[in-house]
Amino acid sequence: MSSVTVQDPIPEKLRAWDRTLVWHAFTQMAEYEPLIIERADGCVLVDIDGNEYIDGVSSLWCNVHGHRHPKLDAALHEQLDHVAHVTSLGSSNPTTIKLARRLVDITPAGLEHVFFSDDGATAVEVAVKMALQYWRQRDDPRPQKTCYVALGEAYHGDTIGSVSVGGVERFHAMFRPLLFETLRVPAPDTYRTPEGVSADNLTAYHLDKLESVLREHHQRIAAMVIEPLVQAAAGMIVHPPGYLRGVRELTREHDVLLIADEVAVGFGRTGRMFACEHEGVSPDLLCLAKGLTGGYLPLAATLATDKIYNAFLGDYAESRTFFHGHTYGGNPLGAAVALACLDVFEEEKTLAALTPKIERLAEHLDRIGDLPHVGHVRQCGLIAGIELVRDPATKEPYPWQEKRGIRVCEHAKSEGVWLRPLGNVVVVMPPLAITLEQLDRIAAAVERGISALTH
Repeated sequence: MSSVTVQDPIPEKLRAWDRTLVWHAFTQMAEYEPLIIERADGCVLVDIDGNEYIDGVSSLWCNVHGHRHPKLDAALHEQLDHVAHVTSLGSSNPTTIKLARRLVDITPAGLEHVFFSDDGATAVEVAVKMALQYWRQRDDPRPQKTCYVALGEAYHGDTIGSVSVGGVERFHAMFRPLLFETLRVPAPDTYRTPEGVSADNLTAYHLDKLESVLREHHQRIAAMVIEPLVQAAAGMIVHPPGYLRGVRELTREHDVLLIADEVAVGFGRTGRMFACEHEGVSPDLLCLAKGLTGGYLPLAATLATDKIYNAFLGDYAESRTFFHGHTYGGNPLGAAVALACLDVFEEEKTLAALTPKIERLAEHLDRIGDLPHVGHVRQCGLIAGIELVRDPATKEPYPWQEKRGIRVCEHAKSEGVWLRPLGNVVVVMPPLAITLEQLDRIAAAVERGISALTH
């Protein structure tokens, strides 16, 4: 095999290697056109040709305070002067311990123990396995509790456990032979509502559906998994008020654990630090990732209650240990930047500063919602979805093969705005550090793209 130099290749060589060597996630490589980001600053990305793009989707929903934030950069440099990696298998480090303390302090009440992993999918995988093992090891074991409840169109990641509780047919149908049993209840979609169900009755309708499943199957259900308030990868489906609170009450009543997947909606995205706070909900297990490090490094956390944690304690010979782990779980570099990310929330009063941004985004959505082929606009905090349909009167969708959402985002890219759609849903989910002027530019590019490509 001949040697190849990789020192400072020209842009065309990088593009060729990117097309042929790098296998990109959720990307049809036969059609892939490289976009190679070389550097970034604040909420602006710069490609290898010097073109600038506003980061309208937070580098897949994870960047929080902008790129190259000086406090986050400094935290990484400082940690490098100590140690870059320490395994969490039987050892620890001060930085990771301090992050665990901080997370327990800021998350909903009752979550007292932190298991670190790598990303959102692994955080959910951990929670699913913890739930199963908990029921087998608690004082009055319930080993028959081996299945799960999840919402229609749910997405919780791409590991086998997280795919099993996921419900996006297009993503997951191929892997069905590998999956375990999950009972599915309809997503409480505020746009595509059941016939004869009004907005006022929507929450009660969907809670009734859930209660029926829990009543019939609670003896064998280990846990319910839910993204609180917003189902992100499902197309930014926003749940009706009161649904999350009702889910918590029903799962507690029927002795089913509640796993809250706040990978996408946590860390300020909904206007509060955690989405569960909006309805005063404390889950049994809480999954965090993405914004945990401000979008800098892979790090995830699964938080658990005393009740769950205590079921894993005992003599070594009892084999009650949680036999699960990740090489880089609790990595001190990730923990250092996560601590700095939380410091910035406090020092820059990030959550308080969101109010005018959320209001400005709402103003733009009101206007965009009047465009001819916009069926629905939905927003929760600084998360927005704009659904394109062939016929707004009947809600008839465009065939996904027409790539309407992709084409709108391609137009936005031509105007210096980087977005990534979910099928026919154009997603706007910028860093929390976005400026009002940048929000205006994102909305204008989306509006012109929709007008040009859906006439």
